[in-house]
Amino acid sequence: MKRAICLGLAGLLLAGTAWVAEAQDAKPKTLDQLLRQVRGQRDKERKANAAREAEFRAKKAQQQELLNQARAERDAAVARSEELEKVFEENENEIPELQETLRNRLGTLGELFGVVRQVAGDTRGFLEGSIVSAQLPGRATALDKLAESKELPTVEELEELWFTLQEEMTESGKVTRFQAPVVTVDGDETTSEVIRVGPFNVVADGKYLQYLPETGKLQELARQPAARHLDTVGSFQGIQSGIGGFSLDPSRGTILSLLIGTPSLGERLQQGGLVGYVIIGLGVVGLLLVVERLVTLGIVGRKIKAQIGQEKADAGNPLGRILSVYEANPDADVETLELKLDEAILKETPALERGTVMIKVLSAVAPLLGLLGTVTGMIATFQAITLFGTGDPKLMAGGISTALVTTVLGLVMAIPLLLLHSVVAGRSKSLIQVLEQQSAGVVAAHAERLHGAPGGTGAAAG
Repeated sequence: MKRAICLGLAGLLLAGTAWVAEAQDAKPKTLDQLLRQVRGQRDKERKANAAREAEFRAKKAQQQELLNQARAERDAAVARSEELEKVFEENENEIPELQETLRNRLGTLGELFGVVRQVAGDTRGFLEGSIVSAQLPGRATALDKLAESKELPTVEELEELWFTLQEEMTESGKVTRFQAPVVTVDGDETTSEVIRVGPFNVVADGKYLQYLPETGKLQELARQPAARHLDTVGSFQGIQSGIGGFSLDPSRGTILSLLIGTPSLGERLQQGGLVGYVIIGLGVVGLLLVVERLVTLGIVGRKIKAQIGQEKADAGNPLGRILSVYEANPDADVETLELKLDEAILKETPALERGTVMIKVLSAVAPLLGLLGTVTGMIATFQAITLFGTGDPKLMAGGISTALVTTVLGLVMAIPLLLLHSVVAGRSKSLIQVLEQQSAGVVAAHAERLHGAPGGTGAAAG
């Protein structure tokens, strides 16, 4: 009904507007014209209103049908609303029970997810530092999402974690050759054939390599281990199949770093400083002196042994020179001959004992110099403590190294020199003893000859 009234008012408004427009267009000049125009316009409006009313009556049944349909839809919506309200109330009552069930089930799954996330994080960190990643890069990237996820993992993600762990275990038992870029000590990058021995060591071109997780590349060690370890690398690279010897680091780099960090003999000597070099110099002088003494005494000993088997005195050896004194005084009395032979022995003794005292002095000076180095090293250590405190042990390492190295050098030089001194002194004393024995024999033979000959007493007295 309201809709029909609205349509009628709209029609009247349009008709009035049209009449005003037509009146304005006609512009009557007399009252009769104006009356005729108003009458005609009225007739038109009546006809239009009659037509609209007829149309409204014709659509009245349709409007009633639409109204009935709208009422039916309203009733259905009200019924649906009541039904949904009932379902909503039932869901409201069921939600707490379902939430409790969810909490109970998520408790186990939450623990599982925590373990999975922890394992994924640990595995990612392990893979980033594993040398297997030099051959198989990008493995740790797949675990980033799982390690940082806050949702339950999917089956695919769990399978990826399992596969990565299985792959690492499988590669850990292999010795593999592959081509990889290697950064040399000079900073140049070359592609070389690399041998990976499980997850422990990587070698190439006879040298040990290290894996840099930051760049994902292999780099030559700035300092290689001892030659006995590098020799195994070269021989191992030449083996294509079978079993070969190799210096393996089971600690995955820890033992190798310790071997590399161990100072060589030259570096140890440098830690001794000036006092250490002085000890080494004196030790070398003492050893040279010992060698010279041993060689000289050996030659003299062979000459004396050869002289013992000869009847004629040879002036080229100490015993020959002593016997030549007897040959020069065949008629001297026993006491005079004994004195002359003693004099000859005394002349030969300094040559045989030359350098023995110096060796003994050097063996005594070496530990004293070591003690001097110890004191100077400790002084340097306490100065470092005074200036920088005890927070950094490396600041004190230099002084302690000097103290210990000089002590070791002093003992290392003193002990051999002391032993060698006893050897040299014993050798020279044995030669002097031979000279004294031969001299005593000559005196005894000369005394026997003088006392045994006729008129010997008078000759000896004369």
